[in-house]
Amino acid sequence: MVMAQQRAGQQRAGHPKTGHPKTEHPKNTGSRQRLTARDWADAALAAIAEGGLAAVAVEPLAARLGTTKGSFYWHFAGRDALIEAALERWAEVATEAVIAETEAEPDPERRLRALLLRTTDAAVSDPLGMSLLATAADPRVAAALARVTERRIGYIAALFAELGFSQAEARRRGLLAYSAHLGHAQLGRAVPQALPTGADRTRYLESLIDALLHRG
Repeated sequence: MVMAQQRAGQQRAGHPKTGHPKTEHPKNTGSRQRLTARDWADAALAAIAEGGLAAVAVEPLAARLGTTKGSFYWHFAGRDALIEAALERWAEVATEAVIAETEAEPDPERRLRALLLRTTDAAVSDPLGMSLLATAADPRVAAALARVTERRIGYIAALFAELGFSQAEARRRGLLAYSAHLGHAQLGRAVPQALPTGADRTRYLESLIDALLHRG
């Protein structure tokens, strides 16, 4: 789930549909107290979404944030530290915040349906996940993707287990669900005309979830 991310929790932490962090553009105050490490991490994620890992550069990010390089060096020892912070922020906003919000629903099947519907549909309009997948050759990104992927598949598998599937079967279905999520996101970015739209898209996603829940 290049699993988002939406609503109340993410409106506080990120984009209301994808979980992509908001990047503010404050006026240039020159005040390091006005910006936090999180502000820089969010700006770095926005840059990655737009231009990949190579787009993370201190001077352009300072201009984006309306500040100077001094603010950056107040928070980070260098670019690598910022990239690590940005990847941690991505995991927090696009995975942990989504899971926390999903947990508010007590019924496991409703929880699973809501999670898969929302995140799979939203992934199509979220360039950040695809951008990170495209830069998976970078060891830092590869490590973050491995952690996030395991967390997401593990959580989905736990929902299937709550519904009575064995641990092995729950894991298999969790992997199938996440594979479908990634495939849907990739098609939506590369060949959008291959996917249904509007009400047909919702029916398509519902049928996918029905298939995943089917007990043969």
